[in-house]
Amino acid sequence: MDISFRAILLLLATLLLLQTLSSAKTCSDCFVSSKAAHYPNSDVQGSEIGACGFGSFGATLNNGDVSAASELYRNGVGCGACYQVRCTNKYYCTDTGVNVIITDQGSGPQTDFILTRRAFSRMAQTKDAAACLLALGVVDIEYRRVSCSYPDKNITIKIDENSNYPHYLAFVIRYQQGKKDITAVQLCETQNFVCKLLDRSYGAVWTTTSPARGPLILRMLFSDDDDETWVVPINNIPQDWKPGATYDMGVQVNK
Repeated sequence: MDISFRAILLLLATLLLLQTLSSAKTCSDCFVSSKAAHYPNSDVQGSEIGACGFGSFGATLNNGDVSAASELYRNGVGCGACYQVRCTNKYYCTDTGVNVIITDQGSGPQTDFILTRRAFSRMAQTKDAAACLLALGVVDIEYRRVSCSYPDKNITIKIDENSNYPHYLAFVIRYQQGKKDITAVQLCETQNFVCKLLDRSYGAVWTTTSPARGPLILRMLFSDDDDETWVVPINNIPQDWKPGATYDMGVQVNK
């Protein structure tokens, strides 16, 4: 075989490999086939006691377009993640479907999502089509992870009512943004910047015993398959934090 011809074949093979790798890298935007059901007793809003720890906030988040998840719950790491979910029956369903936020854990036979009735209906083209979908109960879907966006909201924390100042601190992170997961949380002292890694109690609830005194710096690790980034909000948790209080962290994370 001619050497120049071998070089051309090698070049073509390299280009094909690079194209394949590039396609695989962008496949985080690809749709995955699954099934979805709906809460039979949820007319509009989600659960107020969901496994993510959002409480009543989780029932109103995203105007009630929320969902429980099975495998995507990922032991709580999936709490707050956003997904585009669309049913595949072209007679009933739209091409865009509905964007939902994971606020709870739940499962059914080969079912990744259990949507509120509101979110389930919003996959349909018309009110009549929505009634047909609800009557089916379980439908074939496609889904993909999408970026969470709250244009008018910063990331906030809600101090759990069971917190005991200053001995025990627990809080839930609200308005998680972007497409990355929050995989670790630290609290740091403002004077010497000594940091303490918190425990994920369950869902989006983070806890620590004997937190440092004084204002506390929050650090959150945002992670995906390709990158990890520590985010430090502008605002600190105040020195005299109070159980039940909500604090605006003054930061948005849109990537």
